Amino acid sequence: MQTNEQGETFGAWLLKQVKREDWIGTLAVQAKADPRFRAASTPDELRKRLQEAGAEGDPFEALDDAEIEWLSE
Repeated sequence: MQTNEQGETFGAWLLKQVKREDWIGTLAVQAKADPRFRAASTPDELRKRLQEAGAEGDPFEALDDAEIEWLSE
């Protein structure tokens, strides 16, 4: 299981971002509302879910930004 330097999985980190007022916060709210999302989810697993849901553009950019931020913490 991949974690950042703080030992957090991507999914657990993302769920902590729900109060943000940016794209990452929106992504976090959507992830939290998804019954198939798990705290242990990886960025690649979330990309796959977005593709399955037919998402385009902004959600993928938000996910890319979130992954970069998560890895830098």
